[in-house]
Amino acid sequence: MEVMKFILIDENSRIPKYQQIVDSIIHNISVGNLTIDQKIPSINMLSEEFYLSRDTVEKAYNILKERNIISSIRGKGYYITRTKLISKVNILFLVNKLSSYKMRIYNSFIDSIGANSHTELHIYHCDESLFLNLMDKNKSAYDYYVIMPHFKTEDLRHVSFTDKVLAAIKNVPRDRLVILDNTKLNIDGKFIEVSQDFENDIYNALKEGAEKIKKYEKLFLVYPDSSVYPYPRRILHGFRKFCSEFNLDFEILNEVYDDIILKKGDLFITIEESDLVNLVKQVREDEFVLGKEIGIISYNDTPLKDLLGITVISTDFKMMGETAASMILNKKKGKVKVDFNFIDRNSI
Repeated sequence: MEVMKFILIDENSRIPKYQQIVDSIIHNISVGNLTIDQKIPSINMLSEEFYLSRDTVEKAYNILKERNIISSIRGKGYYITRTKLISKVNILFLVNKLSSYKMRIYNSFIDSIGANSHTELHIYHCDESLFLNLMDKNKSAYDYYVIMPHFKTEDLRHVSFTDKVLAAIKNVPRDRLVILDNTKLNIDGKFIEVSQDFENDIYNALKEGAEKIKKYEKLFLVYPDSSVYPYPRRILHGFRKFCSEFNLDFEILNEVYDDIILKKGDLFITIEESDLVNLVKQVREDEFVLGKEIGIISYNDTPLKDLLGITVISTDFKMMGETAASMILNKKKGKVKVDFNFIDRNSI
């Protein structure tokens, strides 16, 4: 078969033989030696030609099938099915939820990574089983695995990982691993990690706005104790640390209740959008002056909060996506802490 002459296996290379097969076929597609619908050697034929085990060739073909580069037709053999995007960097992007700020990270990543890559986005909804299924289904199929690790327990509380999740992530080669947003996995080796520090970020951001915050009589953090998409409890620790240091009266609420009693001198820090909307609505209905009589700070910035003049404490999501993309493009490894800011507007 003519195709055989294009496949090169270097016995002295440290690259696994199955990966050499994958790379060789992808390279020959990119330079035009292999074309769509062209038949390639069978597993048995290739293993006999290069004195390789059948398992080695089968592993290579499975990776190519997972990437939709080749397909098998029963009784006929294997064929090239895709010629676009083959030479590009293939990235699997796993996000725990589809929120506006998570999408800002993703969009800034896509804008920065450039045209020479193909990124597939999957949402696993903080669910361990769904995440593990995605990891198992796509193992060895991508050049990079970008993961935002946030999970929920049975009682809807936040955990950074489970034992099974950590094992699955550790199976990813370090040179292909990119961890975003969360630093609590404690994985050995050199890989890309771009994250925020939930406890110290909220503490430092509130310290930045302390002069305005201290004019209020009582602080309320609206932290959902259980949620479909739970938040790290480190946010609570950082808030309590700030209030303790400045000797401020505070209370933790599970939500902004429909009949919540508002008093002049209250300052609320909201996390979920629904609580922010409900709170603003009640401030208006009770005819309080926002930013003077009642204060509001929202966690995580969005364009709508900017438009409405809501003060926020927020990670620089754009920076997070851009930094991850830059490190991939420049083949850099290491840990980067993104900025977390107090953005003063009109609501305190």
